[in-house]
Amino acid sequence: MALANAADQPEPAVAPPPWPDFVLYWLKLGCVSFGGPAGQIAMMQHELVDRRGWIDQTRFLHALNFCMMLPGPEAQQLATYVGWRLRGIVGGLVAGLLFILPGAAVLLALSWAAAAKGDTPAVAALFHGIKPVVVAIIAAAVWRIGRRTCRSPAAAAIAVAAFLGIFFLKVPFPAIVLGAAVIGLGATRCGRDWFKLPHGPGNDNGLPAGPSPSLWRLVVLVAVFAILWAGPVWLAIRLLGPVPYAGIATLFAKAAFVTFGGAYAVLPYIAAAAVDFYHWLSPAQMIDGLALAESTPGPLILVTQYVGFFAGWNHAVAAPGGLSPALAGAAGAGLTLYVTFLPCFFFIFAGAPYVERLIHNRAVAGALGAVTAAVVGVILNLGVYLGIQVLMPAGHLDLFALAVAGAALVALLRGHIAVHWLVLAGAAAGLGWGAVSGGL
Repeated sequence: MALANAADQPEPAVAPPPWPDFVLYWLKLGCVSFGGPAGQIAMMQHELVDRRGWIDQTRFLHALNFCMMLPGPEAQQLATYVGWRLRGIVGGLVAGLLFILPGAAVLLALSWAAAAKGDTPAVAALFHGIKPVVVAIIAAAVWRIGRRTCRSPAAAAIAVAAFLGIFFLKVPFPAIVLGAAVIGLGATRCGRDWFKLPHGPGNDNGLPAGPSPSLWRLVVLVAVFAILWAGPVWLAIRLLGPVPYAGIATLFAKAAFVTFGGAYAVLPYIAAAAVDFYHWLSPAQMIDGLALAESTPGPLILVTQYVGFFAGWNHAVAAPGGLSPALAGAAGAGLTLYVTFLPCFFFIFAGAPYVERLIHNRAVAGALGAVTAAVVGVILNLGVYLGIQVLMPAGHLDLFALAVAGAALVALLRGHIAVHWLVLAGAAAGLGWGAVSGGL
């Protein structure tokens, strides 16, 4: 095949690991990758660079910086890149898929439980404790990303403008990303480093740029991935019907190309479409999905799978006669996973041979820095949206939720407690409150 050239079989710095060790490592990582991208990247750094020596520190940092430039979950794409460097395209597929699938299987089971049993008192009490923790997690993310990103008046202004634009003016998220990128690119070309990230792309870690692969390789990759996207999606819509599956394919394919800054940044865009436009689920169910995604391994963007599950489930409940709700939900979740993550593999396989060249590109670094600053405002919008839903669910302040959110925020910023432990603590608090208040 035309893709099997030198660019797709990179020369690793060390001998590639045996296939059994390679597969077992990525399977283990997929099962224990709690803690969001920071924790997942730290795990890979410890195992791949420090302990096993499968990739050197310089290439690992270059790969990480490259993945930060891309839309999509950077930790999953980093895993895909390392797999590609060690074992070519097949290795990239193995690493990237095993990073996703364990968490996806767990979340599928939890999605069914939330849909089938979510109105029971015990499950409602669990979510009553978990939801405030999610609000605290987002508040902590705004603080941490903002401190790192908004280091100049221009970056802070971009963040404020993004929040005002999306919260009050309802500017679409893709337009905010594009506008920020154009501003960052223009500033850099004018010699202004207003949006330079302190440890982001643009840093020189000592590797030469290397030769570029042929244009033909990129053309073939685009064609292959276009066929891989269009064929299964067309077949799914043909077999299952256009509602809700055409909407699932359209929404999450678009989201996959604008997910700069991680899942928190794109969630307002997804929530607005899924809740307000398509009416696939309620705002409370959307927050439940985010809570479940926070407490399972794998990338947080797996929350889209939960949305797809509810789209299929609720459609089958409202229009019986076709698939059962469980099967319709599973079909929606599967289609969502496919259109969400297929572009992630394309971005890596298409761009990986260019990593060293892109890392040295100041214009790309400036555009990314501006987008990251805008993402701070977008995540703040998400926090305000969810905060209103969770802390004032019926227009009145929920003192229990406020106390849990405050305690979780202090634990995150001061105690550095892992996210999944906080989620479990919130669930326990919700059950305890339900028992004390007579809700159980």
